[in-house]
Amino acid sequence: MTRALRVVDASRPGEVLVALREALTGTREAVVPRAPSMALPAVRSVGPERVAQNVAVVIETSGSTGSPKRVALSADALLASAAASAGVVGGQGQWLLALPAHYVAGAQVLVRSIAAGTDPVFYGEGHFDPERFAELARELDHDLRYTSLVPVQLARLLDSAEAGSRDVASALRRFDAILLGGQAVAPSLRERADRLGARIMATYGSSETAGGCVYDGMPIGTTVVRESAGLLEVSGPTLAEGYLGDPDRTSAAFHEADGARWYRTGDLGEVAADGRVTVFGRSDNVIISGGEKVLLDAVERVVQEAPGLGHAVVVAAQHPEWGQVPVVVTEGAPPVTLPELRAVVAERLGRAAAPARILVVDRLPRLASGKPDRVALAAVANDRPA
Repeated sequence: MTRALRVVDASRPGEVLVALREALTGTREAVVPRAPSMALPAVRSVGPERVAQNVAVVIETSGSTGSPKRVALSADALLASAAASAGVVGGQGQWLLALPAHYVAGAQVLVRSIAAGTDPVFYGEGHFDPERFAELARELDHDLRYTSLVPVQLARLLDSAEAGSRDVASALRRFDAILLGGQAVAPSLRERADRLGARIMATYGSSETAGGCVYDGMPIGTTVVRESAGLLEVSGPTLAEGYLGDPDRTSAAFHEADGARWYRTGDLGEVAADGRVTVFGRSDNVIISGGEKVLLDAVERVVQEAPGLGHAVVVAAQHPEWGQVPVVVTEGAPPVTLPELRAVVAERLGRAAAPARILVVDRLPRLASGKPDRVALAAVANDRPA
């Protein structure tokens, strides 16, 4: 059996919530939450296309690499993820939605609200403002209160609180858990949150795993993560059905092994004996510089520990002698000099990993999810002269 697809304006989260509730119960079509501004020509037209009866949501995304995809998620996967999350954070409660509803992390805030039978509070569209966030946080009236953010949002909240905003500081401490995902969490950001008394949980996952499936390094629910040839694979009830209309991509990403279905994440990492997961970075974010492999995600983690570079992004740029080199892109000139930064990175990761330059921009381009737009940043780094 199949069911139709229903596109819902993601800028109206209340309508997405209603549509999701109907899709999860099987009373109406599967939901495609879509922002009016989404420019995804390869996936924009849904038309008469249908999906399997068990599919409740299709998440469309261009991703940080610019490769469009449509991830089909079943009701069972979404609800299994919500249940596993509740088991880790302390129970079902009320959520503040501060992420776009067309991204899996935002859609899952709505799914968790449906599972909990609580009314979420919507931030709405527009520039993320810490004071508005604090005002909305005060509207939460459940005993257990949660939100899901990306690192740049948390950083802005911490900046405001540290600058003297008691309302923002109080709002951050009001949450029983703040899920933080979308990208790696810099240690300095976690330390700042801890000092303020904010209870954050760094999450790892993707649309293909119905959102975060690893919290603070440990798989949640019955999720299993393993290492295969240096790459992480995930198994469990939260896996997507596959990519809509793309069987080749589906078969490349999902496979059966050892009596289970696995998702190849494409992330480099390792799993300790106790199941703790460490993510090193994307396998496709590795460059060859002077004949040596350099993992740009690892360079970025070291760079972000330096003064004034907590939000910096490291991308690859072409180099006539070395092939490719790491370039640091940041907002505002940092207090650390390039030679100082190169010395620190070289000591930790080797000389080939040392950034070739620091590129200062007015504002880092970001995707709607809050992630840095690495495609745009790489273009800037390659267009600008050294």
